[in-house]
Amino acid sequence: MDNISDENSTSCSWSITLGGIELYEFVTNGVMLNLIGVFGILGNIISMIILSRPQMKSSINYLLIWLARCDTVLIITSMLLFGLPAIYTYTGTLFTYFYRVYPNLVPVVYPTALIAQTVSVYLTLTVTLERFVAVCHPLQARSLCTYGRARLYVMMIIICSTLYNLPRFWEAQRVLYFNEDYNITVYDVKPTSLRTNHIYISVYIHWLYMIFLYFLPFSFLAVLNTAIYRQVRKANKERQRLSRLQKKEIGLATMLLCVVIVFFLCNILALVNNVIEAFYCISIDQLVKTSNLLITINSSVNFVIYVIFGEKFKRLFLKLFCSHQLWVAVGGGRESPDGATHDESVVSNGDGRNYSIRSTHCHLHCTGTTSVRNGTSVTTGNGSTLHRSTRIPRAPSPGPCVYYPARGVMAGTATVGAGDWESNHNAATVLNKL
Repeated sequence: MDNISDENSTSCSWSITLGGIELYEFVTNGVMLNLIGVFGILGNIISMIILSRPQMKSSINYLLIWLARCDTVLIITSMLLFGLPAIYTYTGTLFTYFYRVYPNLVPVVYPTALIAQTVSVYLTLTVTLERFVAVCHPLQARSLCTYGRARLYVMMIIICSTLYNLPRFWEAQRVLYFNEDYNITVYDVKPTSLRTNHIYISVYIHWLYMIFLYFLPFSFLAVLNTAIYRQVRKANKERQRLSRLQKKEIGLATMLLCVVIVFFLCNILALVNNVIEAFYCISIDQLVKTSNLLITINSSVNFVIYVIFGEKFKRLFLKLFCSHQLWVAVGGGRESPDGATHDESVVSNGDGRNYSIRSTHCHLHCTGTTSVRNGTSVTTGNGSTLHRSTRIPRAPSPGPCVYYPARGVMAGTATVGAGDWESNHNAATVLNKL
């Protein structure tokens, strides 16, 4: 992303430009970057809405919300710095933006883009570290992977990223000059004396940028994700013995592993460009434009990954943004706090008929001679009125499940099997048979 310096003043001895650079820049940055950026902003907004739902509240989702926010900022700044200027360069439109708005934006938007990029990189590293603890050290996860710690990590990353990129605010300046082609006075962006200092370029622009934005995070991501991948493979072999929580953690780790893989693929070219520029003092314009596009793609595709690999995320997305018919078609239902639907267990009473018991709260209302539960009425006989709330247990009861709505239950009540729900067929009076 710091390749904007190549737009204003190159720090290399040679800047290689292959043929058709204006057309290439228009296709990659003017068309593809802007289109992908628009869809990426929409996807990140939807991701933030879904991840902010009460049933999605967790430390990892808090980190993902901030990652979506930083990616959104990064997309907007990329469109302002690279996407819109590329349209003018090839088509000649957006003259006012290119010569009047853009020069005023660069001194502020350019450092903001680098801050957002730094935050995004280290949030990705923090998400991976959180998954590493949850998957490889589950006993420590309860104390380390908390919502409060996640908020602290985000605050520290934002502060450190801002301080690290603070010198960027003094790299570019707006200048006024006379354009002979249009015979008017326009603005342009030029590097400051700081940006042309060779020591500053060598130490800060090249080495520190590569170390803190690529080598360190890439190394940690490679090590942590290798450990996570091995644990996921081991867990998949022993999946029958995993608890529901362990399966959930493994599934989430697999999804975030895909996020990191996309991060590697989309940022590797920018690393190559900086290595070539630092060691060989060569900047290839086509590679620079392509790396800007790839970074924008990386900030735009997380929503797609969440939908493909995140079952809970997909259910909420369909429920909130898709039609009811589609939601029902994919098996959606009533959402529980942990994202799973309320399953029904089928119980037989020995007479060849099956009765469904829902694992949720039920309310029993007895008015006159009728006991009402979820729209089903059962006749009683004492004319009394009773309001009662109870919970049907999820696990089978070892003894008879009997509800007495009032004293002296009459013979009009329904009966199901008592004792053991599965094998004992002694009759018992049950009012809330389903």
